[in-house]
Amino acid sequence: MPILTEPTVHPGRLSGQSPPVLVGDGLTVRPWTRADAPTVFAAYQDGAIQRWHARTMADVAEAEAWIDSRHEGWALETAGDWAVESDGVVVGRIALHHLDLHDGGGEVGYWVLPAARGRRVAPRAVGLLAAWAFGDLGLHRLRLMHSTRNEASCKVALAAGFAHEGTLRESGKHVDGWHDTHVHGLVAG
Repeated sequence: MPILTEPTVHPGRLSGQSPPVLVGDGLTVRPWTRADAPTVFAAYQDGAIQRWHARTMADVAEAEAWIDSRHEGWALETAGDWAVESDGVVVGRIALHHLDLHDGGGEVGYWVLPAARGRRVAPRAVGLLAAWAFGDLGLHRLRLMHSTRNEASCKVALAAGFAHEGTLRESGKHVDGWHDTHVHGLVAG
């Protein structure tokens, strides 16, 4: 059945190039490399990252496989995932999940390592990613979702300019059960 609308972003736009390196606001956002595997492994040992992302990693080899899967997401044009650096040290992660190039949307995800928390790393990284997603990639809308119990993520969303749009009841499965989820949105322009 023919689709009556043109794609917002044409297929091949991501897979036809390497993931960008974004620099600004004191941060460098760059593609993950296998050399980052020990940092990724350590991140998923942190209790807060485990709590809000509902996962852990068994070893560095699993972290390497996770990094490889991030590159696969880019090649399939379904996701982008980057390391966030401050002063040459990885301090967090920023991602664009659930990409829908036809409709021009995606979902932002992130985490920040414990030593870098409280330095506004997440809202600055989200700002860099949003500027690229709207300006260079050409997306129309980004969403950011988090457990209603995760007050820090709500602050990140609001600081990055995402409007609170509503609450999805019991939509996020966490280790301690189902959580309601806040939905935030940001539209190009």
